[in-house]
Amino acid sequence: MNSFFKTLIAGYGAKKLGGGCLSTIVIFVLIYFALGQCNRTNAQVKEKQINSKEIKMQNTPSSNKFDSINSNK
Repeated sequence: MNSFFKTLIAGYGAKKLGGGCLSTIVIFVLIYFALGQCNRTNAQVKEKQINSKEIKMQNTPSSNKFDSINSNK
């Protein structure tokens, strides 16, 4: 999630839920980090899926273009 939108959502939630100055700040920080954790979890899962596909492609003999070029000489 874009940090600008994360900040807006956390600010709005802190304004609605916070009672005083300190509680508003604490709630803002909690919401901001909660939104960041949700985004990080999805990104890590996608990254692991991409990395496993790249590893599978690297292990196949036809994936290396330089081997086929060198064998033709």
